[in-house]
Amino acid sequence: MNSASPASFPSRTTTVLTGSPALAPLLARGALLSPLKRPRPDAGFPRDRLVLPGVRVDLARLAAYERACGFATGADALPVTYPHVLGFPAVMRLMSGRAFPLPLLGLVHTSAGIVRRTALPATAVYELTAYVEGLAPHRRGTEAAVVTQLRAGGDLVWESRSTYLARHRVPGPAPAEPSGRLPGPLPARAEWRLAGDVGRRYGAASGDRNPIHLHPLTARLFGFPRAVAHGMWTLARCLAEHGTPDAAVVRADFRAPVLLPGTVRYGAEGGRFELRGAEDRLHLSGEVGAHPA
Repeated sequence: MNSASPASFPSRTTTVLTGSPALAPLLARGALLSPLKRPRPDAGFPRDRLVLPGVRVDLARLAAYERACGFATGADALPVTYPHVLGFPAVMRLMSGRAFPLPLLGLVHTSAGIVRRTALPATAVYELTAYVEGLAPHRRGTEAAVVTQLRAGGDLVWESRSTYLARHRVPGPAPAEPSGRLPGPLPARAEWRLAGDVGRRYGAASGDRNPIHLHPLTARLFGFPRAVAHGMWTLARCLAEHGTPDAAVVRADFRAPVLLPGTVRYGAEGGRFELRGAEDRLHLSGEVGAHPA
């Protein structure tokens, strides 16, 4: 992942936030505006870079996140995925506004790339930046790429790039749908039986209360037969099992939704890891390695 300085975006405006945005009104605004959105890959998108200085970690909320995802609690450093939670309110401010062309309701997380350059002390003070990188066509609609960065003492210590899909009809013949199966599953390391409330528990810990994750009834409104697990929960759960070096590079593709409740199998070999379900259906594939000094 390429790091970027403010000078790299001459067409962007920088907005310095005085505090972390409140999630409830942002989610409500996004829900109200969702029916008005007409997603397409050539649409305009917000050019703001949101900067939030003085970010401190709520240790009680961190512990709830660690329990929900299977990380050991009480560690001195943040889990590699936790800055995604710190950046979520700023990202929601961007994605819930009128200038963001994709409907917030029903967005599906399709990939995540993370670079952590060093261990992140849980008691440190950080500066957070979030911006929409751009839009791209997808076989099932339009994807948005969103970048989140964390700095400590002026140094870039963590960054991520996530893609989110708004599903809609695309012009022309429909492309072939991937099967969700790949040959050669990785050696199985664990089997997890996931309760129906995994999405609600992770949503409470992370703030991500997208209705597709919360209840079968709300998930059906967006074409899912049951509630689906958050992509970032599946990634965090795998990394809690796998472990990561202090300076790490993580890449994950969310290939098929994990329906709740359900049973999944975690597999790993070397730096590669995956999550599979019934009939070897691949839900998540990823890789973790050391970041070069």
